[in-house]
Amino acid sequence: MPRPSDAEVEQRRQAVLRYVIERGQARIDQLTRRFGVSLMTMHRDLDELAERRLLRKLRGRVEAYPALTMETAKRFRETLNVEVKEMLAEVAAGEVRTGTTVFLDDSTTLFPLARKLIGPLLVITNSLEVARILGDTAGVDVILLGGRYTEFDSCAGPETVAALGRTSADIGFVSATALARGRLYHPVRDYADLKTAALGAASRNVLVVDHSKFGRTATHAYGDVGGYDLVITDEETASDELSAMRELGVTVRVGRSRDNFGSATGRRSEVHGGSSL
Repeated sequence: MPRPSDAEVEQRRQAVLRYVIERGQARIDQLTRRFGVSLMTMHRDLDELAERRLLRKLRGRVEAYPALTMETAKRFRETLNVEVKEMLAEVAAGEVRTGTTVFLDDSTTLFPLARKLIGPLLVITNSLEVARILGDTAGVDVILLGGRYTEFDSCAGPETVAALGRTSADIGFVSATALARGRLYHPVRDYADLKTAALGAASRNVLVVDHSKFGRTATHAYGDVGGYDLVITDEETASDELSAMRELGVTVRVGRSRDNFGSATGRRSEVHGGSSL
């Protein structure tokens, strides 16, 4: 048999990782049978995933880290809910006006949005990936916030927050690692602080978040969705979570497909022509 390409090996490792995450743990011999590879090959795959801190390898079995730990692995996060993120990006892009200043944080949810932006624009970001995406986009200038570089491929910490405080954006987009009943959480304090600071840096603030982030908590709480002007999410988000956000007075827009989405509003809502946009 021909030797698999690096891309095929990575695809298999991602499939193994998803299988373990869905079950919490798995025996190594079970994985060998499931994916049709030798025991030696499976050990190599698991060693690589363990080195990336995507799972924990034990004697004869592997365990998934808690879901929020997975959020720290940028490569893995980018492969989650790709179609949903693309749809949310289409909705979010409609909020951007040419000639304005836009803030994007380092959330992988916003990478598809960055790819849809068209100049002239000025984009402020703490994400090196966003800067790379927009670096060759005609008419788009990028301000990259400095600070401590982290495993998220972005900058965070007091220096980054201070730099953000010296900027002003017309609209800011962030995502969230975890939300429960409208409350926001992040496993890393520096990033919770950055998301809070972003609210003060933009005149209009938009939270873009898919259904998988709801009903979860993390170490650091940093307010609620009531601080945002708009939340964009998808139709798989639980109805009780949508209701909790509406009760906090934020406009909630529910994406339903690439060309059709509804607007569910709270006390601060705007009715756009009385119909879906």
